[in-house]
Amino acid sequence: MRKQYYFRPSENGTLIWDVHRLVILSRNLPTKEVKLEAIRELDEPFWFGNEESIPTCRAIAEHAKLIEESDLEHPVILSRDGRVMDGMHRVVKALLKGHTQIKVIQFTDDPKPDYIDVDPTDLPYDKPA
Repeated sequence: MRKQYYFRPSENGTLIWDVHRLVILSRNLPTKEVKLEAIRELDEPFWFGNEESIPTCRAIAEHAKLIEESDLEHPVILSRDGRVMDGMHRVVKALLKGHTQIKVIQFTDDPKPDYIDVDPTDLPYDKPA
Protein backbone atom coordinates (compact mmCIF):
# COMPACT_ATOMS: atom_id res chain seq x y z
CA MET A 1 0.00 0.00 0.00
CA ARG A 2 1.30 3.44 -0.93
CA LYS A 3 1.95 5.89 1.91
CA GLN A 4 -1.09 8.05 2.47
CA TYR A 5 -2.73 10.28 5.06
CA TYR A 6 -6.27 11.16 6.04
CA PHE A 7 -6.91 14.88 6.67
CA ARG A 8 -9.82 16.37 8.59
CA PRO A 9 -10.30 20.07 9.40
CA SER A 10 -11.21 20.81 13.00
CA GLU A 11 -11.47 23.71 15.44
CA ASN A 12 -7.93 22.81 16.55
CA GLY A 13 -6.45 22.83 13.03
CA THR A 14 -6.11 20.11 10.42
CA LEU A 15 -5.98 16.68 12.02
CA ILE A 16 -3.87 14.15 10.11
CA TRP A 17 -3.79 10.36 10.46
CA ASP A 18 -1.28 7.95 8.93
CA VAL A 19 -3.48 5.49 7.03
CA HIS A 20 -1.03 2.62 7.64
CA ARG A 21 -1.56 3.10 11.37
CA LEU A 22 -5.35 3.28 10.90
CA VAL A 23 -5.25 -0.08 9.11
CA ILE A 24 -3.34 -1.64 12.03
CA LEU A 25 -5.58 -0.06 14.68
CA SER A 26 -8.77 -1.16 12.91
CA ARG A 27 -7.61 -4.72 12.22
CA ASN A 28 -9.79 -6.32 14.93
CA LEU A 29 -12.91 -4.21 14.44
CA PRO A 30 -16.01 -6.03 13.18
CA THR A 31 -16.87 -5.79 9.48
CA LYS A 32 -20.33 -4.64 8.50
CA GLU A 33 -22.11 -3.48 5.35
CA VAL A 34 -23.32 0.07 4.83
CA LYS A 35 -25.35 1.55 1.99
CA LEU A 36 -23.30 3.52 -0.49
CA GLU A 37 -25.83 6.34 -0.24
CA ALA A 38 -24.71 6.76 3.40
CA ILE A 39 -21.15 7.65 2.27
CA ARG A 40 -21.35 11.45 2.31
CA GLU A 41 -18.01 11.88 0.54
CA LEU A 42 -19.54 10.62 -2.73
CA ASP A 43 -21.21 14.01 -3.06
CA GLU A 44 -18.36 16.14 -1.74
CA PRO A 45 -15.09 17.33 -3.32
CA PHE A 46 -12.99 14.59 -1.74
CA TRP A 47 -9.81 14.41 -3.85
CA PHE A 48 -9.96 17.87 -5.36
CA GLY A 49 -11.23 19.87 -2.41
CA ASN A 50 -8.43 22.38 -1.98
CA GLU A 51 -6.57 24.94 -4.08
CA GLU A 52 -3.50 22.75 -4.55
CA SER A 53 -5.35 19.74 -5.96
CA ILE A 54 -6.64 20.56 -9.42
CA PRO A 55 -8.67 17.94 -11.32
CA THR A 56 -6.44 17.81 -14.39
CA CYS A 57 -6.96 14.98 -16.86
CA ARG A 58 -3.73 13.40 -15.59
CA ALA A 59 -4.90 13.62 -11.96
CA ILE A 60 -8.24 12.07 -12.87
CA ALA A 61 -6.47 9.29 -14.81
CA GLU A 62 -4.28 8.57 -11.77
CA HIS A 63 -7.38 8.23 -9.60
CA ALA A 64 -9.07 6.08 -12.26
CA LYS A 65 -6.07 3.71 -12.15
CA LEU A 66 -6.25 3.53 -8.35
CA ILE A 67 -10.01 2.89 -8.54
CA GLU A 68 -9.49 0.09 -11.05
CA GLU A 69 -6.74 -1.51 -8.92
CA SER A 70 -8.66 -1.25 -5.64
CA ASP A 71 -9.88 -4.44 -3.98
CA LEU A 72 -13.46 -4.48 -2.68
CA GLU A 73 -12.58 -7.37 -0.36
CA HIS A 74 -10.76 -4.90 1.88
CA PRO A 75 -13.25 -3.00 4.04
CA VAL A 76 -13.35 0.79 4.01
CA ILE A 77 -12.30 2.42 7.29
CA LEU A 78 -14.83 4.86 8.74
CA SER A 79 -14.40 7.33 11.57
CA ARG A 80 -16.73 7.33 14.55
CA ASP A 81 -19.02 9.78 12.73
CA GLY A 82 -19.07 7.74 9.50
CA ARG A 83 -16.49 9.68 7.48
CA VAL A 84 -14.19 7.75 5.12
CA MET A 85 -10.71 7.62 6.64
CA ASP A 86 -9.43 5.08 4.10
CA GLY A 87 -10.98 3.50 1.05
CA MET A 88 -12.55 6.18 -1.13
CA HIS A 89 -11.22 4.50 -4.30
CA ARG A 90 -13.03 1.33 -3.20
CA VAL A 91 -16.22 3.31 -2.57
CA VAL A 92 -16.09 4.73 -6.10
CA LYS A 93 -15.35 1.29 -7.57
CA ALA A 94 -18.40 -0.13 -5.80
CA LEU A 95 -20.50 2.74 -7.15
CA LEU A 96 -19.24 2.19 -10.70
CA LYS A 97 -20.00 -1.53 -10.46
CA GLY A 98 -23.57 -0.79 -9.43
CA HIS A 99 -23.25 -2.03 -5.86
CA THR A 100 -25.62 -0.59 -3.30
CA GLN A 101 -23.57 -1.56 -0.22
CA ILE A 102 -19.93 -1.81 0.76
CA LYS A 103 -17.94 -3.55 3.52
CA VAL A 104 -16.69 -1.22 6.24
CA ILE A 105 -15.06 -1.22 9.63
CA GLN A 106 -15.79 1.73 11.89
CA PHE A 107 -14.06 3.19 14.89
CA THR A 108 -16.25 3.71 17.95
CA ASP A 109 -13.65 6.22 19.16
CA ASP A 110 -11.29 7.79 16.66
CA PRO A 111 -7.59 7.28 17.36
CA LYS A 112 -5.56 10.36 18.17
CA PRO A 113 -4.20 12.02 15.01
CA ASP A 114 -0.55 11.50 14.10
CA TYR A 115 -0.11 15.17 13.20
CA ILE A 116 -1.94 18.46 13.64
CA ASP A 117 -1.56 21.39 11.23
CA VAL A 118 1.44 19.98 9.37
CA ASP A 119 1.87 21.06 5.77
CA PRO A 120 1.19 18.00 3.57
CA THR A 121 4.53 18.49 1.80
CA ASP A 122 6.30 18.11 5.17
CA LEU A 123 4.77 14.71 5.94
CA PRO A 124 7.02 11.65 5.64
CA TYR A 125 6.06 9.87 2.43
CA ASP A 126 8.02 6.83 1.36
CA LYS A 127 10.04 7.79 -1.66
CA PRO A 128 10.51 5.10 -4.33
CA ALA A 129 14.13 3.99 -4.74
